Amino acid sequence: MKSAVVVFPGINRERDMARALKLISGREPAMVWHADTSLPAGTDLVVVPGGFSYGDYLRCGAIAARAPIMGAVSAHAERGGLLLGICNGFQILCEAGLLPGVLMRNAALKFICHDVYLRIERSDTPFTRGYNAGQVIRVPVAHGEGNYVADEATIARLESEGRVLFRYAAPDGTLEAAFNVNGATNAIAGVLNETGNVLGMMPHPENHAEAALGSTDGRGLFAGLVDHFKQAA
Repeated sequence: MKSAVVVFPGINRERDMARALKLISGREPAMVWHADTSLPAGTDLVVVPGGFSYGDYLRCGAIAARAPIMGAVSAHAERGGLLLGICNGFQILCEAGLLPGVLMRNAALKFICHDVYLRIERSDTPFTRGYNAGQVIRVPVAHGEGNYVADEATIARLESEGRVLFRYAAPDGTLEAAFNVNGATNAIAGVLNETGNVLGMMPHPENHAEAALGSTDGRGLFAGLVDHFKQAA
């Protein structure tokens, strides 16, 4: 799996992501600067990591979505290449029109930084084949604007088409308001685009990819991606 991590000024999770990708795929990802206009030849997976691109001025992700590299990122997605946005990366992909909806201020209007439980809704996608449908995993969040919002028609379409991959849940997988940490509509933590090759999610699986960090629950996402490309080879 040949991956590329996009780096914007203010992004601060790019090395965490690069470490997880190398740890699980065995291959060092390319680090692509925001001012570049192309991706490395043969790139399979593009990752837009978390942080505070351009200081989160205007709206979170609004400036990064218009950076020079985003033309190549969009073209990669349009060709069917896999694209993953984590936290600020999710915000950037929404601002770029690559995913529907928007990430608003957390319902409690406070920055949150702690582990959460996610219920895996599907296991038949490149991003979730490393898990079982209905499985609950524990991964960290760190955001002030993670409250996923979209109009009623969009939410209905996401639900009917099975494009919600992750939901905030209780440890037993039930959906309870107390565990919907940011107030997201329908407890949505991660969504797919129409063609299923672009995923945005607020939690950070890359930070729970090795036992030394207290959990390996995030590892399944990356292991599934590696397996996807092995099967496609």
